[in-house]
Amino acid sequence: MALPVLATRPRTNNSRVSSFLVASEETARQSGRFALQCDRAGADELIEQSYRQIFFHAFKVDRDAALESQLRSGQISTRDFIRGLLKSDKFRNDFYRCNSNYRMVEQVVGRVLGRPVHGDEERIAWSIVIAQKGLPGFVDALLDSSEYLETFGEDLVPYQRSRKLAGQAVGAMPFNQQAPRYDAYWREAMARRAPAGRGTAWAPNSGWPQPAWLAGQPTPAVQNAWRWFVATGGFVLTGFVVWTALAMLSTAAQG
Repeated sequence: MALPVLATRPRTNNSRVSSFLVASEETARQSGRFALQCDRAGADELIEQSYRQIFFHAFKVDRDAALESQLRSGQISTRDFIRGLLKSDKFRNDFYRCNSNYRMVEQVVGRVLGRPVHGDEERIAWSIVIAQKGLPGFVDALLDSSEYLETFGEDLVPYQRSRKLAGQAVGAMPFNQQAPRYDAYWREAMARRAPAGRGTAWAPNSGWPQPAWLAGQPTPAVQNAWRWFVATGGFVLTGFVVWTALAMLSTAAQG
């Protein structure tokens, strides 16, 4: 039997206030299913904000036409649209596989609940859920949680909730400005996964395999020989040109 999610508590009072900023990722956007069918512009805006909240961008290649169609026609709610984006191949390949479980908790909680994690306790609790149920189970647990339902409900796009900071005129920095997609962990993981072989034709003693785009290229020895040949030929050609020019000038002077 799966263990329940460990109980956690906020590390600060974490008082939430209504955002005083202009419309942005910190602004609540809500639209009912019937309204989406009647207001195409409103549906486009809601979909764009959903992409920005989950992917931080909305490139054409990353869009899911099937999910968008279901949302526009009222077959799914905004919450289910967010669920589909989090379970998409795009999110799995570009976020989930580039981070450890702990950092994945920070990334998804920031996107879905609009706030940072409550310290190591919450980070460990949700990482256990990822280990037991994988990314889909983790996403379902967050979207079905009482905090999400009470804060965003079925038709509200998650947004970065502003937090009042004592002694500061503005709230906390939005999550999408302080949490890059991946950090040094991914670079270290790539280095560990690289083959340990040495003396490859591409980069000797580097431990990295030869890239596919360099397949069939000459070895470094052949490339060095070619460079030496080109350099030597260049010097010889330059000397010949200079000698010819001097000979022409001397002949003209004698005439």
